Amino acid sequence: MTVVGRHCESGDVLAADVCLPADTRLGDLLAFPAAGAYQVSMSSDDNAVPRPPVVAVRGGEVRLLVRRETVEDLGRRNVGR
Repeated sequence: MTVVGRHCESGDVLAADVCLPADTRLGDLLAFPAAGAYQVSMSSDDNAVPRPPVVAVRGGEVRLLVRRETVEDLGRRNVGR
């Protein structure tokens, strides 16, 4: 499989020619420990795509650190009429 998506631009490739479980389906979540410039520290809203959540995983336990951004979040600072 090749994992692509709207990370910065619509044609971005995060992983090429990788093996995923046979039961992987559209809508499943994949975790990447790092995604280069697409990490939260370099993210922006210039492409109007909400930022993903940030989670910590240790010993099988998952903790949400930053919630997923929504489309509504992107427009909250707009004050135009």
